[in-house]
Amino acid sequence: MKTDLKRALVLILCGALILGGVSLTALAAPSSGENPDPEPSESVPAPAPAAERPAGEAATAGVTKDETVYVMAGADGSVEKLIVSDWLKNAGGAASIRDRSELTGIENVKGDESWTAVGDSLTWDAQGNDIYYQGTIQRDLPVEMTVTYKLDGKQVTPEELAGKSGRVTIRFDYTNKASESMDVDGKQETIFVPFAVLTGAVLDNEVFTNVEVTNGRLINDGDRTAVVGVAFPGLRESLGLDAETLDLPDYVEIAADAENFALETTITVAANEPFRELELDDLDSLGDLAGSMDEMTGAMAQLMDGAGQLYDGLSALAEKSGALSDGVGQLQAGAAQLYDGLNTLAANNASLNGGARQVFDTLLSTANTQLAAAGLEVPALTVDNYAKVLTGVISSLDGDAVYQKALGQVTAAVEEQRPYIEEQVTAAVREQVTAQVTAAVREQVAAQVTAAVREQVAEQVISAAAGMDRPSYDAAVAGGLIDEATQSAVESAIEEQMGSETVTQTIQTKTEEQMASGDVQTLIAANTEEQMGGDTVKGLIASNTEAQVQKAIADNMASDQVQAQLAAASEGAKSVIGLKTSLDSYNAFYTGLQTYTAGVAQAASGAGELKSGADQLNAAVPALIDGVGQLKDGAKELSDGLTQFNEEAIQKLADAVDGDLAGLTSRLQAVKDAAGDYQSFAGLEDGMDGQVKFIYRTDSIGTP
Repeated sequence: MKTDLKRALVLILCGALILGGVSLTALAAPSSGENPDPEPSESVPAPAPAAERPAGEAATAGVTKDETVYVMAGADGSVEKLIVSDWLKNAGGAASIRDRSELTGIENVKGDESWTAVGDSLTWDAQGNDIYYQGTIQRDLPVEMTVTYKLDGKQVTPEELAGKSGRVTIRFDYTNKASESMDVDGKQETIFVPFAVLTGAVLDNEVFTNVEVTNGRLINDGDRTAVVGVAFPGLRESLGLDAETLDLPDYVEIAADAENFALETTITVAANEPFRELELDDLDSLGDLAGSMDEMTGAMAQLMDGAGQLYDGLSALAEKSGALSDGVGQLQAGAAQLYDGLNTLAANNASLNGGARQVFDTLLSTANTQLAAAGLEVPALTVDNYAKVLTGVISSLDGDAVYQKALGQVTAAVEEQRPYIEEQVTAAVREQVTAQVTAAVREQVAAQVTAAVREQVAEQVISAAAGMDRPSYDAAVAGGLIDEATQSAVESAIEEQMGSETVTQTIQTKTEEQMASGDVQTLIAANTEEQMGGDTVKGLIASNTEAQVQKAIADNMASDQVQAQLAAASEGAKSVIGLKTSLDSYNAFYTGLQTYTAGVAQAASGAGELKSGADQLNAAVPALIDGVGQLKDGAKELSDGLTQFNEEAIQKLADAVDGDLAGLTSRLQAVKDAAGDYQSFAGLEDGMDGQVKFIYRTDSIGTP
């Protein structure tokens, strides 16, 4: 049957791939503004006449979404960009289509139909046409692809492999990330959304020789070798099969001898559409047969065991018939004694319950008095409400609750002073800003004054040393008429004069005169106001104001008055907690007493029924002994007959059906259902059918 099982699954999977019609002709991903889908080749019904098209609310019925997700991946399979192309097939010719999509940068790539968007809800002004649009999205893929490379058995990066020679291994590993918990024969099982994954690559025969593929096929035309591999990640786990029963691959591996390694892009297609078309009728009947055989074999074994045990038990019972008669007599006497004793206990139930209730009422009255003395206004405590009332009192006296209440009051009081605090902070910040602006302006003024004084000093020194004015001296220096010694002497004399106390005092005096002038003061005021109006200073004022507000709140919360309130609340809570604990303890006793008296009453009633039944049993013992003998003989015949039927019929029938298919059809149905549930990657409107496939394109290695 294992061979039949493999054959059945292989036929199903092959048929699924054929039905899916997955193609590897798409060797390039769409660029922005290009239509990623080919022109539709299938026959699409013409739009309905305008009079027949629905008016008003946008349509979803009769609209299907065909979605292709293009995965731009690095040479190692890492995702770099996702481009999603959607085709809304408007078979009913609706004027308006309601759609749902989480794409960004949506673009109509085949027409000029407009759309409106509210969140991820789109409404297309379809005008009876199909809609083709694309966009981008950032989201984890349902099938994760990882590509690893080895050169002469050592793992290398794609960059390291470019241009190298040796035995190369390229492995594509696929991990199924999409699953759901489904009911399979009464158990919750993890079922992966099934995907048929096909990976294709075209190898140049001048670069690659001795090509081998694991889980795939090769086609060589003399110049190139086409490699196509197939995998079904997660399918074997979903079917609950081990690798010995059926090996469903989850990877593709290519091995070849390479000379100056270079590889164009690889294309991988992942689609679940093939599994949505599975035909399971034949497998259902076979699975039912295997399941029925298992149930029949198990039931037969239990029935035979039960028949043997019945015969053994009846034999023992027949041997003990005399003891049974004596025991029934003793049971009759004991039942009468039990009945009398329980009736005596039950007669005291009312007195016990009444006394316990009176004690409980006294305890509650005392508790009411204690609460009133503590200044707590609460409803009068009763057996039914005391727990709820005292829990509320404890909550109100909880340290955190009292703290939060005090914090709210203090915060409200401080917030009333926020305008004043902000005014004080603003004044302090203005003073700092004014000082900084003044210092900056002073630095500029001092620089200007120093430059002017230096010019005067230079004129005097040059006149004394060279007997000429500054322009003439500069011209003479430029003409090479002044030797370097004279120039050096002039510069030294200028620096000496600039460092003299007289010149220094002159610079300081003139700087202060400039700083006191109306123009400079106006400049300082303008720069200060500009700084005060900037976002930085405003932010500083806001943060300092908030800091001062929080400090005031913290200082008030740390005050003796607030701390005393918190301490008093804590002590009050401890007292009420102790009171409730005492009442809870008595309530447990009171409740237990009620349960006990109710049980006594019920036991007394049951004892009466037992006494009556014992009387009847005692009268029926002779007939019972005769019946046991007859039943024993019949059980012997039943056991012998079942043994013969099992050996001659059931076991032979069970041996003809291997149990390998038990439960498989249920799991196949779950796999098909999971495929049907996964209809879109970027979003699907309620009431709309869809299908989606994923096309992965990896970067080339070592090619221009």
